[in-house]
This record gives sequence, structure tokens and C-alpha cells, in this order.
Amino acid sequence: MIFCVEDDSGIRDLMIYTLNSSGFEAKGLESGKELFAALKTEKPQLIMLDIMLPGEDGIEILKRLRGTAVTAGIPIIMATARGTEYDKVIGLDLGADDYLAKPFGMMEMVSRVRAVLRRTESKENDQILQVGRLIMNLGEHTVLVDGKRIQLTLKEYELLKKFMGNLGRVFSRDQLLQGIWGDGYMGETRTVDVHIGTLRTKLGVCGDYIETIRGVGYRMEAQEGRE
Repeated sequence: MIFCVEDDSGIRDLMIYTLNSSGFEAKGLESGKELFAALKTEKPQLIMLDIMLPGEDGIEILKRLRGTAVTAGIPIIMATARGTEYDKVIGLDLGADDYLAKPFGMMEMVSRVRAVLRRTESKENDQILQVGRLIMNLGEHTVLVDGKRIQLTLKEYELLKKFMGNLGRVFSRDQLLQGIWGDGYMGETRTVDVHIGTLRTKLGVCGDYIETIRGVGYRMEAQEGRE
């Protein structure tokens, strides 16, 4: 899925049509508010992000995306009508993967999308995390328990990824809340406990791999010799 954040409905519709016609799935969003709402339920392969947006502009949105663990790795292509060197440099310095100056051709856009995805996906493809009977494929964004695929929400997936990538490390609730939900989240640490509970339930026989460290937080240990 590719998110196209563009407030001009004509341009947005053309981008979505072109991407869908080129074999991608695309969703149109007209503001940062809509983008962050969509990110709560789905993690896209890539975000096309216009700089000139109503409310929060693209540069501020980019900062938020790169500053939150859940969204920090999503490839981002910036687009703007300004076409100034300053905007391009700022966007790339803040972590944008590429830049398109308006007006740009739709085929050029598709070419840039494919190039960025090739670069970024090559870093994750075939990366496998395994703990006992639990397997996470980072490239495919899948989780298997005894060979059976488990459906997780985005937050559950990111929690599990953090545990499996840091075996033996204890994370406090505050660390998990900040790392997964981001600095701007106003909820309580109880949110972490609720998500850990649902994650354990979905993992079934592997649920007890996530250990509660009383008075501290949670950790996952290697499972050699326990199966």
C-alpha cells in the first residue's frame, strides 16, 4: 500500500489512478491528520508526501514520522510546487528518501517509487527473526507460530519486533510507550499492558515467551532448550 498525501484532489486522484494502474495499491489522504489516523490501522510500503498541505505542513509531518519508531523506517518521497533548493535539502536532511518537484510526470513518479522501494526493500527482504516456535519475517511483514500465520495489529507487530530483536533486554512500560506510540502520545502506560495481553493471547503457545518483570516491565528470552 502507498499513501498519497496531497490536498489537491485532481492531482491526488491522478496519482492514485496511475499507481493502481502500475500494479500498486494506493490510498489518497488530504492532510497530516488523515495520514496519522490511517497509520493507526495500516503501515504502508511508502508515503508520497506533499510539502504544501493545510494545517501541519509536509516538513513537520516528516519530522514526526522519522521521530517515531513505528513509522521511522517507512520510505518517503517528498513533493512540492515550490521547487526550491532549500526545500529539497531540508527534506532530504530530515530523512526523505527522494524528492519530486511539481509539476512531475506520472511515469516519473512511478519510476521513483519503484527505485525507492527497491533500495529500501533490499534492506529488509529475507530478514528472519526466530525465537523457539515463533518466526517473524521482516521483509514479508508476517508472523508465524508453528507455521501458522498470526494476524497482529500494527502496534502488536511493532511490540513483538522490538522484543524479538532485543532478546534478553528488559523494556520498561515508559520505554515501550515512547518507542512504539511516540513522544506525542498522551495515553497511560496501562495501554502497554493491554496490548501485551492481546499479543500474548494471539501468540498462543508462544505467548509466555514474553515475560513480565515485576516492577520493571517486559522482556523476551531466547528459547533454546525449552521446546
